[in-house]
Amino acid sequence: MMNWFHALMPKEERFFTLFARHSEAVLGGARALRAMMEGGDAIASNCKTVMDREQEADDATREVLLAVRRTFITPFDRGNIRDLITSMDNSIDQMQKAAKTIILFDVKDFTPQMKEMGDVVVKCAELVKEAVPLLSQISAQAGRLSALSEQISKLEGKADELHDLGLRELYRANVGKSGLEFYIGNEIYDHLEKVVDRFDDVANVLHGIVVEHV
Repeated sequence: MMNWFHALMPKEERFFTLFARHSEAVLGGARALRAMMEGGDAIASNCKTVMDREQEADDATREVLLAVRRTFITPFDRGNIRDLITSMDNSIDQMQKAAKTIILFDVKDFTPQMKEMGDVVVKCAELVKEAVPLLSQISAQAGRLSALSEQISKLEGKADELHDLGLRELYRANVGKSGLEFYIGNEIYDHLEKVVDRFDDVANVLHGIVVEHV
């Protein structure tokens, strides 16, 4: 009887499929956001890609949250599942805000620090994509998961340094001017920093899951 009952319930393996699908959307969004910073025709086409990947991520998030309610046995704590998919989704939501800001203010040129922060965003997304499949073997992969979480946290520190350096140089370049360029640049820096902050949130959730299961 119990075997028949469990057969009717959504399988817990579906969570890992959805996590992987979401992480692919996040990485696609990160790469497109970075590509926008090459300027020219790359801006509009890659902005659309960011929006498309954000929608794909939203779809995966909804499926995860629905599965949490419907699945009898989850691979790990339901609250952790919600926290993980929400933090992942927050990262690409913030990418979308950065892309919209670039379009809104018709930004064509990007500082070296902005591009480096874009590189950091892509690297964080790559690390998350590597990490989420390992959750299906938490005990065996605990060391690797912890290492990936630590790498993301270190990248968050690097992004903070780039943010401060870039903003300082932007300020110096705009002393005595109208201030509009500084305002726009500050907005972009702020969004890029927040993207990496959201990835650090993902790392913290991953670390918490490992601690609870090892």
